[in-house]
Amino acid sequence: MVCFRLAPVPGCGFLLFCLVLGTVSSYALELNLTDSSKATCLYAKWQMNFTIRYETTDKHNKTVTISDFDAAAYNGSVCGDDQNGPKIAVQFGSGFSWIVNFTKEASSTSTYLVDSISFSYDTNDNATFPDAKEKGVFTVNNRVALKIPLNDIFRCNSLSTLEKSDVVQHYWDVHVQAFVQNGTVSTTEFLCDKDKTVTTAMPIVPTTAPSPTKPVVGSYSVVNSNGTCLLATMGLQLNITHDKVASVFNINPNTTNATGSCQPQTALLRLSSSNIKYLDFVFAVKNENRFYLKEVNVSMILVNGSVYSISNTNLSYWDAPLGSSYMCNKEQTVSVSGAFQINTFDLRVQPFSVTEGKYSTAQDCSADDDNFLVPIAVGAALAGVLILVLLAYFIGLKRHHAGYEQF
Repeated sequence: MVCFRLAPVPGCGFLLFCLVLGTVSSYALELNLTDSSKATCLYAKWQMNFTIRYETTDKHNKTVTISDFDAAAYNGSVCGDDQNGPKIAVQFGSGFSWIVNFTKEASSTSTYLVDSISFSYDTNDNATFPDAKEKGVFTVNNRVALKIPLNDIFRCNSLSTLEKSDVVQHYWDVHVQAFVQNGTVSTTEFLCDKDKTVTTAMPIVPTTAPSPTKPVVGSYSVVNSNGTCLLATMGLQLNITHDKVASVFNINPNTTNATGSCQPQTALLRLSSSNIKYLDFVFAVKNENRFYLKEVNVSMILVNGSVYSISNTNLSYWDAPLGSSYMCNKEQTVSVSGAFQINTFDLRVQPFSVTEGKYSTAQDCSADDDNFLVPIAVGAALAGVLILVLLAYFIGLKRHHAGYEQF
């Protein structure tokens, strides 16, 4: 974990921001505020992204997803005092700001509130909002009023959504304690409702045999400031062995959220749902002219409430030339580990060089190539037999004529 010590925050000492590096480095944010005595007074760790819909000058609607917070600043984040409550303030990108306000309940000494969340964006940024009809700074305010015990840390691994006006906010892997007591973050968790019911929402049913049902094929995409930068269409089936119990789980695209990021040499597609914290597909460029699936990371909540996590950063699947897509209609298996495999159905992916939001020419997988090889092989065999029959016929005919000439 890499920590950055920023400028002093009035009344709170130094602001310490920690970015957890690894497979989810562009998403996991961890904030530790200290007071004048260098004791922790506010702790928060969370992941988030924002989808904004706006109207263009030609009266079309466009959407943009904001998920890169690497260059964020945290000016205005405070621990709070007797007059003002704690606040988390984040500035990122070009004109984006996000603020969470906390308050103590006047009628209670044992609880506090996540009071409100506000998000602001500036459509004057033409790189992020090309051809925006309305220019200016827009702010959406969401009243939350979530009550939390004063001595507990709030936890919500499940995906939470706030939607208002033209902005959809997504949050997951949230851990926060706004009033840290005696400088020590609590180990007692106060769970959100979704985490309390996650085992009944979409349970992974233990079984000893693969699910007979083929998963529904879903279409996923990642959008950055330049438009759609990653496309994926596939049915996904997860095969998990945990504590000697085999489970099969089909991913439902209708209840699955897709986010991600696109870089020149890497691209990320992240899927999440009520009990999948994240399922990451990380693509990479090799030899400057091909792409492949390099990495898969998963963290999910099993039916017994335990968290199952695994990662493999040394894969080599779905290889295709840059500028094309990879396609495999037949069932394929991505073996992440001996205990975790992903079966894919009707797969097509393009993590780089997407033009106008459409797939480029596809390179078929070897499994699909086999479908063509079979009729070719059969045809070649039949042609060989036909040639042999014709040769035998002409040889026999020649001998027959030679026999007549002897008389």
